[in-house]
Amino acid sequence: MIPKHRQPTHPGEILLEEFLEPMGITQAKLAEDLNVPIQRVNTLVRGKRGISPETALLLARFFKMSPEFWMNAQAAFDLYQARKELAIG
Repeated sequence: MIPKHRQPTHPGEILLEEFLEPMGITQAKLAEDLNVPIQRVNTLVRGKRGISPETALLLARFFKMSPEFWMNAQAAFDLYQARKELAIG
């Protein structure tokens, strides 16, 4: 059974642990292939930046998946944070 109050994983952590590391792709290589600054990828991986719709589209195209995967992960993370800040269970 999945705990209901577990904080969702930040999309940047998913990107790092489920995609980049297993595939042997560096942050620099991903940034180059997406044609975005390395800082954009690095701040995402460190959890300092969220997934924007543009980033979701770029990642989806690169990894051959849906942009909704990335947007849903970000939405789940954001909603959890908002509930926590507002003390709404």
